[in-house]
Amino acid sequence: MMGTLLIARHHESEWNKEGRWTGAHDSHLTVYGFQKSQEMGDLIKDIRIDCAFASMQVRAIETLSCMLEGRNTKNIPVEYDAAFNERDYGDYTGKNKWEMEQILGEEKFNCVRRDWDCPVPGGETLKMVYERAVPHFVEDVLPRLREGKNVLIVSHGNALRALEIYIEQIPHEDAPKVEMLFGGIIIYTLDEQGHSLTKEVRQVSSQVNA
Repeated sequence: MMGTLLIARHHESEWNKEGRWTGAHDSHLTVYGFQKSQEMGDLIKDIRIDCAFASMQVRAIETLSCMLEGRNTKNIPVEYDAAFNERDYGDYTGKNKWEMEQILGEEKFNCVRRDWDCPVPGGETLKMVYERAVPHFVEDVLPRLREGKNVLIVSHGNALRALEIYIEQIPHEDAPKVEMLFGGIIIYTLDEQGHSLTKEVRQVSSQVNA
């Protein structure tokens, strides 16, 4: 019997609070982010967690730690991998998003944020994130689920959007509609290929400037 997959986005980082494109930059959680991460853990107290995965970035690592603390889960195996890191925003990293919206114009800004293959100078597209995140999921996470283990992944908005696209078999042209909210946890049951059979969303109330 397949295990249950839970995916969660890190909560508010210092750069999220400032409205800056964080991407590959390491930014710690805010006090609010720590608090909400613990609430996210409490939200899934009823589900056994056998192992967890996170990106190599501190905001995801801190969120995972707080979630496990919030649900009073100790001593489970945790693996960290850059394949689950956030999209690299290249030359846009550190720039204020809302100022960039004025510079780029609404159409280009939305393309950069949401589209499947919209280039960023010196950075990655969602398609490129998909090409590193999904193989890691298939090769390293899916075998644990096939063993019947319940797995928690804590990652970033675009890496998790990439996983959603694969898991739910969403056409690439519909990528702009795919979202992973702050404070949200998606709970999936999957088939042997890692595609969704059932989906449940749990959410803590969150207000993040991102």
